[in-house]
Amino acid sequence: MSDFIHHECGLALVRLLKPLDYYKDTFGSTLYGLNKMQLLLQKQRNRGQDGAGLATIKLDAHPGKPYIDRYRTNSPQYLKDLFQNVFSHYQNVNHKNMSDGQWLKENVPFAGELLLGHLRYGTHGANNIDSVHPFLRQNNWITRNLVLAGNFNLTNVEELFQELIELGQYPIKKTDTVTVLEKMGHFLDDEVQKLFDTFKAEGFNNIDVNNKIIYHLNVKRLLQRASRKFDGGYVMAGLIGHGDAFVLRDPSGIRPAFYYYDDEIAVVASERPAIQTALNIRYFQVNELKPGHALIIKKDGRISEEQILEPLTEKKCSFERIYFSRGTDRDIYYERKKLGELLAPKVMEAIDYDIDNTIFSFIPNTAEVAFYGMVKGLEDILNNRKMQEILVLKQKGDLDQSALESIMKKKIRVEKLAVKDEKLRTFITEDTARHQLVSHVYDVTYGIVKNEVDTLVLMDDSIVRGTTLRDSIVYILSTLKPKKIIIVSSAPQIRYPDCYGIDMSKMKDFVAFRAVVELLEEEGNIDILDEVYHKCLEQEELPMELMENQLKTLYDRYTEEQISSKISELVTPDGIKPEIKVIYQNLENLHLACPGHQGDWYFSGNYPTPGGHRVANRSFINFVKNTNTRAY
Repeated sequence: MSDFIHHECGLALVRLLKPLDYYKDTFGSTLYGLNKMQLLLQKQRNRGQDGAGLATIKLDAHPGKPYIDRYRTNSPQYLKDLFQNVFSHYQNVNHKNMSDGQWLKENVPFAGELLLGHLRYGTHGANNIDSVHPFLRQNNWITRNLVLAGNFNLTNVEELFQELIELGQYPIKKTDTVTVLEKMGHFLDDEVQKLFDTFKAEGFNNIDVNNKIIYHLNVKRLLQRASRKFDGGYVMAGLIGHGDAFVLRDPSGIRPAFYYYDDEIAVVASERPAIQTALNIRYFQVNELKPGHALIIKKDGRISEEQILEPLTEKKCSFERIYFSRGTDRDIYYERKKLGELLAPKVMEAIDYDIDNTIFSFIPNTAEVAFYGMVKGLEDILNNRKMQEILVLKQKGDLDQSALESIMKKKIRVEKLAVKDEKLRTFITEDTARHQLVSHVYDVTYGIVKNEVDTLVLMDDSIVRGTTLRDSIVYILSTLKPKKIIIVSSAPQIRYPDCYGIDMSKMKDFVAFRAVVELLEEEGNIDILDEVYHKCLEQEELPMELMENQLKTLYDRYTEEQISSKISELVTPDGIKPEIKVIYQNLENLHLACPGHQGDWYFSGNYPTPGGHRVANRSFINFVKNTNTRAY
């Protein structure tokens, strides 16, 4: 992707269903669980580059012995730092004790059966250690301790925060993570207290009551009560001090979650291939957690997938398929190829079918798979045209060896034009000099472009801001002296803010929105922005569930082609000679390529939850007021 954006976090949960000694005997290591956790996080490292954390719980620990261990880091080498710290506790353990799972549990940190790991991609706020998951809510009662980590953003934190105050709490921060932790913690306390009162009334002593709470704690009801008013996209994983665990997914299925379990281990992760790789299992063995459901793992090993909230229309994030998830998932790989393939007809029209004077390439590196699909689509079109030419010549009687060879030699010219260079830091502030340095974030391959004859076509996954495209990619490609540069986006125009986990929340950052504003200015209709602004303000007076996205009226004034044409102008650097054209995917083809992921609100403005409409309107209000902050 030419524009770097922060996005969803990643998580992994591991529950060992056998004693630690079993894994030594079966797999050769008492650290089997930690090793699997390291691999799960490593294979999902694309989901977080701002920090990592790990928490473990030891089952059936004796009173007075630590049973929850946690380490978090925001080091630049976060995964290396995380596991260096964790495994450092085992460096001086002798061979005999390393083979004794019970001894490790009693004497060494992180030797537990329940593990929760997290990779953080900070969408907003400071990237300090306090923001790194997992979070811990401590209590002297083992059944009231709560460890929480997640991949989520909630749109109604203010309302949920106010509920906590009305419950009598004094939260230390107004963030979605702290709010969720305290909300779940409140209902955990309440469920435990109800069980305590019930069993005490039946005459059980305190120790027996504790054991009964552990067995009878209704995690399903706890989650139903705590999450009833959550609005947003989320996957939340929690560990309860005595050993219960859960992973909860939002009712629209916006954020991803997958799981696998057998009689030895249960694993949950944000991405399917991570589980496949870590456990060496097949694609079909990994299940997707259903929207509105939770995977609940009880301390005694009972595992069930339970409906927590009424599932809504599925709106799984399509950006997962276009860009965020690693392309090693079979379905994602084929979907990205299809996205590229479906753009081939538009591309052929844009180059007027002149393949002899066109070079095709991609913007490194995540657009590569979509590029393969585009090339396939182009080859299919070319082969069909070859066949038609041959048939025409045959009918005319002009099909000789020379003519056939000339037709068959036609092929798609594929080259690697753009190369991602090392990150270039600039230490100067003069705009002109700094721009010249920034333009070299990418390098190019020289000597293969015919000066002012060839057209260059490059595939990108999506175009958000367009600044890197203008200041770096298009600028450096223009030095090759092509006749024309065409940038092809495998995603549609990004028009609306995201509020479910992606760092796309400010209207001024979207090149599609800036294009609409310029079109309004050119037409002398800039006052329409003021009309929409007042409609957004009126929406603020309504209950959230009655709000509508007022920004749609701005985009409805223009065709996709008009907006794309203006975007082409906006991403054209000053003073370059080649013509610049931007081609976008359309929504119809996006849904055709990714049929299981219909969440397209950043393209269409059709948000899956009421809070999304409010965020869109507030983002526009912030734009008009020149307030540089997120809208939720």
